[in-house]
Amino acid sequence: MRLQDVPAKVPGTVASALAAAGLYDPENPHPLHDRDAWYRTEFDAEPGRYRLAFDGLATITEVWLNGERLLDSRNMFRRYEAEAELSESNRLEICFRALEPHLNARGPRARWKPQLATSQGLRLIRTTLLGHMPGWCPEIHAVGPYRPIRIEPADAPRITGTHILADLAPDGSATLTVSLKLENAGGTPELSCAGTTAEMIRQEDGRWTAVLRPADVTAWMPHTHGTPALYDVSVKEGDQRFSLGKTGFRRLDVDHGLDGKGFGLKVNGVSVFCRGAVWTCADLLNLPGDADSYRPLLEAARDAGMNMLRIGGTMLYETRAFFDICDDLGLLIWQDFQFANYDYPVKDEAFVQEVRAEVHDQLAKTQGSPSLAVLCGGSEIYQQGAMMGLPEERWKGPLCEEILPELAGRLRPDVPYVPNAPSGGVLPFSPGEGIAHYYGVGAYLRPLEDARRANVRFAAECLAFSNIPEQRSLDEGLPGIKPGHDPRWKARVPRDRGAGWDFEDVRDHYLKTLYGIDPAALRYGDPDRYLDLGRAVTGELMEQTFAEWRREGSSCQGALVWTFQDLAMGAGWGVIDAAGRPKPAFYALKRAFRPLQVSLTDEGTGGLAIHVINERPEEKQVTLSLECLRDGQVPVVSGRKDLILNPHSMQSLNAVELIGAFFDVTYAYRFGPPSHDVTAVRMLDTETGEVLAETFHFPDRFDRGLHQLEIRSELSRSRTGLFQLEIETDRLIRFVQINCDTHQPEENWFPLAPGAKKKIGLQPTAGSGALDEPPKCQVSVL
Repeated sequence: MRLQDVPAKVPGTVASALAAAGLYDPENPHPLHDRDAWYRTEFDAEPGRYRLAFDGLATITEVWLNGERLLDSRNMFRRYEAEAELSESNRLEICFRALEPHLNARGPRARWKPQLATSQGLRLIRTTLLGHMPGWCPEIHAVGPYRPIRIEPADAPRITGTHILADLAPDGSATLTVSLKLENAGGTPELSCAGTTAEMIRQEDGRWTAVLRPADVTAWMPHTHGTPALYDVSVKEGDQRFSLGKTGFRRLDVDHGLDGKGFGLKVNGVSVFCRGAVWTCADLLNLPGDADSYRPLLEAARDAGMNMLRIGGTMLYETRAFFDICDDLGLLIWQDFQFANYDYPVKDEAFVQEVRAEVHDQLAKTQGSPSLAVLCGGSEIYQQGAMMGLPEERWKGPLCEEILPELAGRLRPDVPYVPNAPSGGVLPFSPGEGIAHYYGVGAYLRPLEDARRANVRFAAECLAFSNIPEQRSLDEGLPGIKPGHDPRWKARVPRDRGAGWDFEDVRDHYLKTLYGIDPAALRYGDPDRYLDLGRAVTGELMEQTFAEWRREGSSCQGALVWTFQDLAMGAGWGVIDAAGRPKPAFYALKRAFRPLQVSLTDEGTGGLAIHVINERPEEKQVTLSLECLRDGQVPVVSGRKDLILNPHSMQSLNAVELIGAFFDVTYAYRFGPPSHDVTAVRMLDTETGEVLAETFHFPDRFDRGLHQLEIRSELSRSRTGLFQLEIETDRLIRFVQINCDTHQPEENWFPLAPGAKKKIGLQPTAGSGALDEPPKCQVSVL
């Protein structure tokens, strides 16, 4: 079948071009791998020799220039260059061949066959699994020139083959080592960074090298623990200056724990609890790689207190712009190489050569980037083989044990390498050793206590739930669709392929377990309340689990939620919906991830444990206050305690230390009816009285009673000129919801204690134009 010619943007995809022409429906995508797609353009040039660069072609590709075949590609993840003579008028044609025949081709026999994707042939082709995983994401196939194409004179001076190593010694001294090739230039280049300059030295192989030792640099730290300081790196040759981007000076070490079985990161000698989420894709239809597409999402991750994002092996390598923004925001990146679940044909030398070229191209673009913190051989390869009952020598092989670590160590020696996620235990998926994918709380329906019992050391992914978006997003993206009544709703609920359950079933299990409510009856009888309680419960699960993992004495050194953003509108795994709006679960994580934090764990007859964390590099004087309230209103007992929190420190106390005497805070002894229904704990700035963090404990997980309450709200302007909403109540509210069409609240779906006015900043949403006009907000309670 021949499709009509349509305009197409580059970078872009066939799907996005067809959608713009009204020939493709992303909501009901049709296959794109069963046909060829041609891109054609004509352009003028001064006659001469030029260099054409292609940063990403998906996937089986032929490039034709003026009727001559210029190059071929079989790897979506490689960068290609070719030189050619251009005339005054030129014609460039790129043919993206149908992938389906290649997926059906026979290859070396696989030792196991995963259920993750639709085709076993994907293990033979270097392309993304996005679009091939039913139940995970829409089947929008990646086809086209999804990364930029550039044309430049072949004799233009340029720098290639750059290697940058920015190191920070334990004594704080910085060293920058740079090696590069300088083409079409004859002078001696000078390297400059952080106020220091040195002439580069030409080596026997023609490369130029230099070592700088700048003084008084500020170390790069993740934003939760310090300042992500960056410095420009440039090379000058004659009158021309080349920018090598920015770099940061930092040192990464792996902390395996006293027993040698753990995994954690130390940045510049400081232990960092890594928390965040698994990145999916900014836009599945367009596969963008520009800063404007990345920045709003990455800033949301920073604002939520996340300090790490993982690019999983089922996704897509991101561009240098992604890493530049993460460098600037202080976000660590865990980078899986794009291998997942399959038994890859590593005895095929041609396949291995493609892998080597791919890894070289991908790591070349991250040179000097301080945010790159972990390199990983891939996702669930070891787990898949082990779960098939194969012995270790069958599922542990040269791809992740030899080929990838050798390349990683040579190209990014400053970044730790791990062979797979998960890996490290007696079985690769054992949560108590090495790196885990933890779904005890989640898909395996374990109680909340399992988060401690499992002895998780580091969860490269965890806590996957069917997180429900705000109603505004559902009204816009899925109008008229009710949960449980429309197959279109269920089609947006993620599931594992072949499983007889989905992740809405998981959410419903915890809705019943935590709140004592029959989800089926609620869904049929009051679907709006079903959605609201579903929104609340997944956030509460996340918040309580991270309170467990971040406490003093926990074995856990990091955990990343599956996933950061949804690829389609609906109740997907993401904590950001497909419209770019935070879900209620996002706000729960924002509370759980505060660098200055107070959290609670119920220790039963051991009482209520209060955990205090200061991840900042400065000492902090705080006051802890505690109140136990009856009917969410009447103080029963209270207490206070002043603390000095050392930099990068944590400590745990018992509620008795604030109260000064025994009180059954957790209602563990059950001497008569409970005397209170909630305990509120606040961390206050001792000098200013500002509430730095607050948290709540409910002896009965959910109060199903109805109470009269008074709530007052007022709109005002903050010192910065932005609008803020001031809310006050006379009785504790479990969940306060703020809805506003033109502004996004900085906090939402939060508990509110009586007697204290809470101020919520309101940020204008992109494109609303609502900077000066007072927003209209609706405040409701659950």
